[in-house]
Amino acid sequence: MTMERIELQAQKRELIGRSQNSLRKDGFLPSVIYGHNFKPLPIQIKYSDFEKVFKKAGESTLINLKINDKEEPAVIKDIQKDPVSDKIIHADFYKVNLKEKIKAKIPLVLIGESEAVRAGGILVKTVNELEVEALPQDLPHEFQIDISRLQNFGDHILVKDIFVSDKVKIEVNLEDVVALVQEPRQEAVEEAVAPSVDDVEVIKKAPVEGEEGIEEKVIEKSVQEKK
Repeated sequence: MTMERIELQAQKRELIGRSQNSLRKDGFLPSVIYGHNFKPLPIQIKYSDFEKVFKKAGESTLINLKINDKEEPAVIKDIQKDPVSDKIIHADFYKVNLKEKIKAKIPLVLIGESEAVRAGGILVKTVNELEVEALPQDLPHEFQIDISRLQNFGDHILVKDIFVSDKVKIEVNLEDVVALVQEPRQEAVEEAVAPSVDDVEVIKKAPVEGEEGIEEKVIEKSVQEKK
């Protein structure tokens, strides 16, 4: 399967520090590219262009970053977001060597429908990403997990069940569970029901010879006290 070639235009950046805010107001994203034996270079990218590429590439897919008239292969290493607006305000690019393998975390995406879930089961996704090692150009954008195989409560999918190219090495235990369906919880609800008159057992003390019954004694005592 041929990987889609992703390109992103950038320019060298002169403004640094607080001056970067003016770049953001003009629709640019302050960024930097660095790597092994590569001097960090401040760059700027049109925010709308970065947004489109980030949706495609994420933080694992190879990007051909065109800086002025030079092209650098890179991956998005990190992003910073505004704590209030959650908007991306800075991006780090890592320049890669196409002949050297790198490690990256690939997101897991669930697809399909599960019969067990439709029957009331609880779908549990135990991990959100897998760490892998591969050449930059062979890194997948995501791993898709088809949950249609989960047909009964207790069914699960292991790492080894995921289709992975032979060019990609999984860095986690292949026996690890990535998704499963739990049986729905049976919550015992106890309702406090007031007993009806018919359900109450009325107990009276039988009067002893020469002695009045309990109820008669209580009534008589109460009358005498009132007098």
